[in-house]
Amino acid sequence: MTDKDLCLRLRNGSRSALNEIITRFTPYVGAVAWRVMCPIATREDLEEVVADTFIILWNHRLEIDATSIRAWLAKVAKNKAIDKMRAMKLMVPLSDEEACGTGNVDPEERMIQLDRYTRLWDAVNSLEEPDRTIFLRHYYGNEKIGAIAKAMGMQTSNIKTRLHRGRKRLRELLDEGENE
Repeated sequence: MTDKDLCLRLRNGSRSALNEIITRFTPYVGAVAWRVMCPIATREDLEEVVADTFIILWNHRLEIDATSIRAWLAKVAKNKAIDKMRAMKLMVPLSDEEACGTGNVDPEERMIQLDRYTRLWDAVNSLEEPDRTIFLRHYYGNEKIGAIAKAMGMQTSNIKTRLHRGRKRLRELLDEGENE
């Protein structure tokens, strides 16, 4: 079933369409939230943002453009993640060492890690579909290969091959970035 068909069913109040959208897009929504929240968020924080995103989808199902559900979910997930981060910053106290500047926090190392993370995320986003979705579902959503194959109507061997090729492509892209 296409995303457009699912959206049309969702507009009509179909809970099974909502469940299918959740199954199909949870890894993607989680990856979007993780990108915003990666250095600070816990798994529970990410799960909360993902759940909130799908609740908002259900509550606004009549307003969704069926041709851009992926973009709509990404926008909502990003905004919810930003809101969560703002709330967390107000509640996360610094340790005594960090407050005094004596901790082992190396800003240069932190920037290097952030740069690596950004380049990896950009490389993942550059993968063609369905490879990007497979990669996100497996590595960010922790889905088993068999479950991905079943959900996407593909053979397990095809999923394994696409993951292998995706890893190889990411290695190439990241090596190119290192040499620039």
